[in-house]
Amino acid sequence: MTLVIILIMLVGFLLIATGHITNVNKAAVAMFIGTVGWVLYVCFGTDFVMSEHPHGYSLFLAGDAPTSEAVKYYIYDNIFLKYVGKAAGVVLFLFATMAIIEILNSNGCFDFISEWIRTRNSRRLLWTITIATFIISANLDNLTTTTMMLMIMHGIVKSRRQRMLIGSAIVLAATAGGCFTVIGDPAGVVLWGGGAVTATNFSAYLLLPALTAWVVPTLLIRMELPDRLDVEWPATPYRGDDTNLNRWQRMVMFVVGIGGLWFIPTFHSITKLSPFLGALCVLSVLWIVNEVFNRRLMNADRMIQRRIPLSLQYGSMQLILFVMGIMLATGVVQETGVFGRMALWLDTHVHNVWIVGLSSGLLSGITDTFSVAMANISMYPVLDGSMYPMLYGDGMQRWGDTGYMACFVQNGAFWKITAYSTAVGGCLLCFANSCGLALMKMERMRVGWYMRHCTLKVLAGWLAGVAVLWAEIYMMG
Repeated sequence: MTLVIILIMLVGFLLIATGHITNVNKAAVAMFIGTVGWVLYVCFGTDFVMSEHPHGYSLFLAGDAPTSEAVKYYIYDNIFLKYVGKAAGVVLFLFATMAIIEILNSNGCFDFISEWIRTRNSRRLLWTITIATFIISANLDNLTTTTMMLMIMHGIVKSRRQRMLIGSAIVLAATAGGCFTVIGDPAGVVLWGGGAVTATNFSAYLLLPALTAWVVPTLLIRMELPDRLDVEWPATPYRGDDTNLNRWQRMVMFVVGIGGLWFIPTFHSITKLSPFLGALCVLSVLWIVNEVFNRRLMNADRMIQRRIPLSLQYGSMQLILFVMGIMLATGVVQETGVFGRMALWLDTHVHNVWIVGLSSGLLSGITDTFSVAMANISMYPVLDGSMYPMLYGDGMQRWGDTGYMACFVQNGAFWKITAYSTAVGGCLLCFANSCGLALMKMERMRVGWYMRHCTLKVLAGWLAGVAVLWAEIYMMG
């Protein structure tokens, strides 16, 4: 049955990787492999539990005779809910950040970007819009940020080829910006929530690699753009009656939303509560401010529609369901012990976190960024200290190279390499991450065009960022 579960997961990953060809929604595939995997696990629960959790199951029985019902209750209470809780925490965090950015955008809090990039000069427009993308995606959800920036750019630049080049730079800026903070990318949220990294240390190490991975390809993309762009400046978008908000009100909402998210790492450090609770608190405060400022519009039809953020609707829900499905799928595979045996094999035959990280980056470029990141994260536990042995899937503890094992302590090198390499590596081919898929759909861009014009540029930036990260880790310790 372990083999069947693994085969289902591999077929699912294949369907996710080829979703741009088959038009099979990757969120549906992820939910399928996540749910079916746990159903199969429960059907053969006694074998799995006796293999992976014999001591815990014995304590659960408390002298009673083992039965099929007892093992199901044990799986539900002691195994399944643990993974559901982790997935729910990440999903609720994404939900909150998507809703925050939607409220800010619907109230015109990002209109300054359109005013900021009002130029025909390709260099100024490219750098202005990608700088804004990099900064915003570091604080909010990178997919929603990408979609918003692509819509702004799409309404300004008339040439489709120029839009595809600038759009590729936007996708890269959003991905790189999201990967250097613990709240900008789902993989970072998972690492932070699981105690693998702390917010300050994570950002301190990944800021320069992320900047490198964004700046190098953007410089190369700029060389393919003409000096003067074919642009047209549309009128200020009509947002219903909410355009009555003046600049200071929009600034207040912007500070509440972005400033609140900046406070979440501090909130988590002080309370030790899950980060999603802080994100939901920020969302609730912003929502109240939104209704206070728009109190005279509550009876208007447009206002009634806007009271529920658009991020709750179909488009962004796909990302939420995808993340939930992948986390459930990797959880059931982890409980079979396969990830532990994979980690043991890598420790024995590879024994180098940089090779594993680079390989994961290349793999994420042809499959899916988050799926590969979760597989890496699930293979290893977070060690309490470099003096402790590694716990593998067979339940045995083995001592190893102390320096190597130090890569898996909190803020260890492995977690940073995984977060950076899988995020930026996912931009090697645009279909491997959600931001790239948004660009493909909006501009009807083909993979072949992206490979000819962007893949080598992204590869150069990715490898340059890896070199910067390597220097940081070995210089800073």
